[in-house]
Amino acid sequence: MAGDNCVDHPLFGGAISSSFPLRFQDVSDIRQVPDHQEVFADPGRDESMLFELLDLKSDVGDFESAAWFLRDLASEQDAEECMVMEHSGTLEASSLCYGGEPATVTTAVAQMAISKGRQGRQAQNLVRVYLANLRLKEVQTDLLIVAYEPIVINPLSESASTVGAGVAVPAEQCGCLPVAEVFKLAISTLKIHDWTLFRAGD
Repeated sequence: MAGDNCVDHPLFGGAISSSFPLRFQDVSDIRQVPDHQEVFADPGRDESMLFELLDLKSDVGDFESAAWFLRDLASEQDAEECMVMEHSGTLEASSLCYGGEPATVTTAVAQMAISKGRQGRQAQNLVRVYLANLRLKEVQTDLLIVAYEPIVINPLSESASTVGAGVAVPAEQCGCLPVAEVFKLAISTLKIHDWTLFRAGD
């Protein structure tokens, strides 16, 4: 949308890149996330995106992998009311091909109540969570892309002081690309420039 310029963002030291709006700034250092994660956020809208590299979960089937990781995420964040709303079938990403085998991609969307940091359940916000799992089997890696979109901001949440409590203002009303579209763009434009990244732990 106009006023929401999309640019290529370098990830993991430039080994990977993905395109999404410039308003999402790298906050990995601020949030002190682990080396296998990169986090970008638009604090003005309380929207965020996470890129994460994990060892391949070989005991989880391709078709169910995105929904499985979404439920696992909800468990980690002590989320209430987690409800998986939809999930896609598996698609092959021929642009992410290593050793002759393209990555498989599945996506899932859920609604859940989560709190920021250690604020506890009394300060939970209702959010929509979009998750994509790009399975890079040749390098034994699950690459997750997760996007968070606020639906209702709890008055007790630290987000309320920035974006206000209550129902979140739709992105379109602010001239911004909706999170669902940001999520799709991040997946479709993801490129791997240096496959040695996945051998760093060897």
